[in-house]
Amino acid sequence: MSRLTKLKRVAFTVLRGRASMSRDSNPLWQRLWLDLIFLAGAAVIFLQSASSNYQVVLAPEGVTATAVDYTAFLSPLLFWVGSVLLTIRLASWWIGRSAGAMEATATRIGLAKATAPSVAAGLSRQHRRIAGGIALVSLAFSFAVAASIFNLTYNGQTRVDATLTNGADVTVTGSTATPVGPIVQTIQAMPGVAAAIPMQHRFAYVGNDLQDIYGIDPTRIGEATAVENAYFANKDAAATLKALETTPDGVLVSQETVNDFQLALGDPIKLRLQDATTHQYKAVPFKFVGVALEFPTAPKDSFLVANASYLATETGSPAHEVLLVRSLGDPKALAATIRQDLGSTSGYTVTDLESAFHIIASSLTAVDLGRLTTVEIAFAVVLLAAATGLMLFLGFAERKRTAEILAALGASGAEIGGFLWSEALLILVPGAVVGSVIGVAAADMLVKLLSGIFDPPPDALSYPLIQLLGFALVGIVATVAAVQIARLRVSREVDA
Repeated sequence: MSRLTKLKRVAFTVLRGRASMSRDSNPLWQRLWLDLIFLAGAAVIFLQSASSNYQVVLAPEGVTATAVDYTAFLSPLLFWVGSVLLTIRLASWWIGRSAGAMEATATRIGLAKATAPSVAAGLSRQHRRIAGGIALVSLAFSFAVAASIFNLTYNGQTRVDATLTNGADVTVTGSTATPVGPIVQTIQAMPGVAAAIPMQHRFAYVGNDLQDIYGIDPTRIGEATAVENAYFANKDAAATLKALETTPDGVLVSQETVNDFQLALGDPIKLRLQDATTHQYKAVPFKFVGVALEFPTAPKDSFLVANASYLATETGSPAHEVLLVRSLGDPKALAATIRQDLGSTSGYTVTDLESAFHIIASSLTAVDLGRLTTVEIAFAVVLLAAATGLMLFLGFAERKRTAEILAALGASGAEIGGFLWSEALLILVPGAVVGSVIGVAAADMLVKLLSGIFDPPPDALSYPLIQLLGFALVGIVATVAAVQIARLRVSREVDA
């Protein structure tokens, strides 16, 4: 056995002994289990607040008010703090007891093969500092991931909200006297139009309550506008539209109507519709096939959705009063083109998504977060770069002593670099993984807590893959730069 190998084993024994001697008592917050207490508190507050945070309430007199439950903000705050503290606890525990595993890993991936025992012992001895580094990196990643996911989900849902209000990218509204049927082909042939689907908008009496009723083609409505799962009580748009399609006399009603009349699926309903010939309201039989919570252009409270063909047959009028248009480009430009083509005296009203933003101006989702998002993402990138690089500069004295021992034993510059890379990867990889998980969970928590400002709430989170890959790249670049700088500093100190 070579003298160098024996000395390295001696160094490993010394470092391992120092590791065991350095394990003093745990910090106060660990002994009090504050991490688990914070997480439990976050769970309790979240369950209490998820359904009652921001609520946009329409008062009977038509005044919009916003009820704010400020205690709900404690939930994500406690979750973040508790998650970071739990990360420190688990990382410190694992690193302090996994010198053998770290040695095997460093040897397997080619980092510090000859000095792996010494490197692993040194990292194990510094388990608390490295655990703090992992927690800091995870905090930076979690903020970046949560901010980007929430902002993309928010912006996407704002468009859904506007589309729900306007009906589609562009909506042409006529009347029974001025139906949109004659202009469907003209608009469909215009450049920039992906689809133009007509829809009926009539009125029907449910008991003594006059409600809006929409006649659609369930097989084609999705070509012109988004039909989200959140629009329906069963959270399944495809199944609901299929039930309407296969039931010619089927009708979707609001939850309020279901509650008022104690309806069950399949129950017969009689609605009074206006006959096109006599202009009198007559009873028309329908079958209850589902509950619609929202629908494009429909009011929030009570409305009905039925098959357009059935309405046409029972009322004697096949007229369609609304035309939903999906745009291939800018909806505002397309709307201007349609207005110009139809003329100002046509009797049609043309609206676009930008008009819808003004209509929903009382909603919190009408706020443009574009600039705020830019600031948040920029801050997240700076925090991410600082966090991934900062921890390699901290604890330089400890790293210097380990490097001096390795250098005294004849370790090469590459082996000392392997020690630095081992520490860097031990901080970056777990920090990035744990931080990403925390970020996704925090974003999901925020979206659920603020579901009251979304109309309708989002079906799922939206993931900005390009941004997330960019965050990972920032972390890698910052780590590489920090390792190279630390390597130069260690070399200068050892050579001095």
